[in-house]
Amino acid sequence: MEQTNILIFMTDQQRASSVYGPNKAYTPNIDKFRKQGLSFTQTHCPSPHCCPSRATFFTGQYPSKHGIWNNVQVGNTLSRDLTPGTRLWSEDLSEAGYDLHYFGKWHVSAIQGPKDKGWIEHSVTAGPSDPDRPKTYEWGRYIREPQVLERNESTRADGEIQRPGYNKYFNYGVHEDKCNDKVHVDGAVKLLGELKDANKSWAMYVGALGPHDPYFAPQRYLDMYDINDIVLPESFTDTMEDKPGLYRRTRSMFDQMTEREHKESIRHYLAYCSWEDELFGMLLDALDTNEQADDTMVLYCSDHGDYNAEHGLWCKGLPCFKSAYHVPAIIRWPGQLADQVVGTDVDAFVSLADFHPTFMQMAGLDTPSDIYGKSLMPFLKGDHPTDWRDTIFTQSNGNELYGIQRSVMTDKWHLVYNGFDFDELYDMQNDPQQITNLAADEKYEPIKRELYERLWQFAYEQQDVCINPYIMVGLAAYGPGVAKGLKQ
Repeated sequence: MEQTNILIFMTDQQRASSVYGPNKAYTPNIDKFRKQGLSFTQTHCPSPHCCPSRATFFTGQYPSKHGIWNNVQVGNTLSRDLTPGTRLWSEDLSEAGYDLHYFGKWHVSAIQGPKDKGWIEHSVTAGPSDPDRPKTYEWGRYIREPQVLERNESTRADGEIQRPGYNKYFNYGVHEDKCNDKVHVDGAVKLLGELKDANKSWAMYVGALGPHDPYFAPQRYLDMYDINDIVLPESFTDTMEDKPGLYRRTRSMFDQMTEREHKESIRHYLAYCSWEDELFGMLLDALDTNEQADDTMVLYCSDHGDYNAEHGLWCKGLPCFKSAYHVPAIIRWPGQLADQVVGTDVDAFVSLADFHPTFMQMAGLDTPSDIYGKSLMPFLKGDHPTDWRDTIFTQSNGNELYGIQRSVMTDKWHLVYNGFDFDELYDMQNDPQQITNLAADEKYEPIKRELYERLWQFAYEQQDVCINPYIMVGLAAYGPGVAKGLKQ
């Protein structure tokens, strides 16, 4: 197979339902793209956070191996760089002769940037930070910026969430391009014109910052959505009394907003997704204009999801609901996709880790044997491997507000081990909204044990070390010793 060009457009914090429904955004470019490609409708990230999920996308590994657990830029980060020796697929493609071009969000390491991993940097955000910056640098914002002094409903503005002692926060607003995503796309479009006559294969990554919170969208896209058509999710009324206290405490912030404001938040989020669709369309048009579409594999994906008012929550974090992990992923590959899969969906469990070996195979390279990800090539060629995974695992040590959490999800069950609180168990077939926590019900004890066995077996295989048996921290209902595949 000749080396193919590769174009990746990764959005930030885009939930799968915004593309696949229900409550789908207006995305004409993606809709057309889906008819030309193959949609992986059950793609999940490993952690509800930008940095660990992006690191998984580039390394094919879970956080327990690549070493990135949370925001690498904050003062209390658990790690600022990848585990020594960790290799990205971009390094292999670069060595194989690809020219690699990077635009937009990085957020993989605070020490190394795209240029250290084989890329030519054009415009990079969330890149490496000053190595001499003190861990206490974040105190500067409390000194420089005015803070909310008290919570006062009479002065609270539309969409505002008041937090005494913190900066002002508005969940939504209007802005033409708050995160300058068009700057990166414009640069990529210009470069595509220059690459038209290139005699080498190329790969291009364009990382948008939308539709990340807060949700600020162009007015013209807000005008496409009538707030009277917005419906709050079924789980919005879930008070979460049967769930960890942290979940309820998180919700209490968003409870400042009225139902109308929650609907406005959804409206702004969907409009933001429509803006990202316009930017994606610009890239597709550039491929057509420069007659590169037939020679280029295009991936549309996101790093993690968003609660979008489910359980009264917004953004993403420790509340371990599927929507924080479920992301869109669509591949178009002219002349290479099997005819019967074009315009169809794959509902097998896919991980962001799977794109590493897929890109390697597309480039004609051998896949490392020590990564978790599995190539999606069989699906692209019309096959469904009989030994494909039937389980999704997640790993989180918390989004800066730390808490050990691991989960295992099948098409039937979702078990969440919370080291900081009681566990969760959801029947995903009869309760897909994850409203009723069954973990305390003794009749589900055999199911919990079986899922714990799988969770700890995965932890063992992925060198996860949240296994300390000390009496004050070994709190799992069933500990690591129940794993059946332990070897001397």
